[in-house]
Amino acid sequence: MNAPVKPSTLPVLDFREFDGTAESRAAFLEKLRVAARESGFFYLVGHGIDQEFLTDLFALSRRFFDLPEAEKLAVEMVNSPHFRGYTRVGWEHTRGERDWREQLDVGAEREKANTKPGDPAWTRLQGPNQWPSALPELKPAILRWQQEATALAVRLTRAFAESLRQKAGVFEPIYAERPNQLVKIIRYPGRHATESEQGVGAHKDSGFVTILLQHQQSGLQVEGPNGWIDAPPLPGSFIINVGELLEMASNGYLKATVHRVITPPAGSDRLSIAFFLGARLDSTVPVLTLAPDLAAEAKGVAQDPLNPLFRDVGKNYLKGRLRSHPDVARRHYADLLSAEELAKPAGPGSAY
Repeated sequence: MNAPVKPSTLPVLDFREFDGTAESRAAFLEKLRVAARESGFFYLVGHGIDQEFLTDLFALSRRFFDLPEAEKLAVEMVNSPHFRGYTRVGWEHTRGERDWREQLDVGAEREKANTKPGDPAWTRLQGPNQWPSALPELKPAILRWQQEATALAVRLTRAFAESLRQKAGVFEPIYAERPNQLVKIIRYPGRHATESEQGVGAHKDSGFVTILLQHQQSGLQVEGPNGWIDAPPLPGSFIINVGELLEMASNGYLKATVHRVITPPAGSDRLSIAFFLGARLDSTVPVLTLAPDLAAEAKGVAQDPLNPLFRDVGKNYLKGRLRSHPDVARRHYADLLSAEELAKPAGPGSAY
């Protein structure tokens, strides 16, 4: 039986306080530390990204999802060894259940890495994106969002470091120059077109931070101590959540929180645009030396036997992608799969 859903109690933080007086900056950092530790999620206003641009980006997202299926399948993810491109509704599972969403994944726009035998398998993840030829306007818009969201996520990561009484740049060595960037534009169809209420199943995010832009339809829910907490759209805001990388670096002081999306009512759908900032794939997650009072409250990293965490960033990220998209794994990473995995029928995958 599902846990009860409570009204939204997520805090709202104003990023303008971070750039204000010394007093307002200190107050913001304290609110950030508490939010990141207690719920792992919060609304962020005062972020400085142009609202008109974000409105236009949603309109372009809608135009992409309205394309004929053949146009979308021309950029299907299975074509890409870099896990870039379009995923059909129901083509991913979370913990054994279908996720009812379609999406386009866009990573950093970089050339294919020149890999050689003996290189770590995660080096194959670097490469170009796939762009729909029928909608050329989408590429510059998504890459602009990626750039602006990266700048905001880096500032947040520095703020998280300061909230832990670390130097602002303590994480810079593992994200500088070539961070792992991922944009997802996502559509959840209404419940009449699905088999269950699961838009995306309960999970955590793996990077530093996630920046989520919600359109008009609710659906995001955050796991709280007394059940699921609704996180409806708040005009002018982003939803920010802590990723597993910050949880590992803080030995569990910061909290990567389980969350899910339920499918919207029949006759509607839900659009969202997510950005994930991760560390460089060739880096290793450090363990910070916290002040004694903070260290005493760090309970260690949450352990999930179905989703083991590795401090080697590339290994950890590739693990997740292979599980989420077994069709890509079978086509491009067969050398990493067991005979049992190769014998499974191709089709929708499991993130766990």
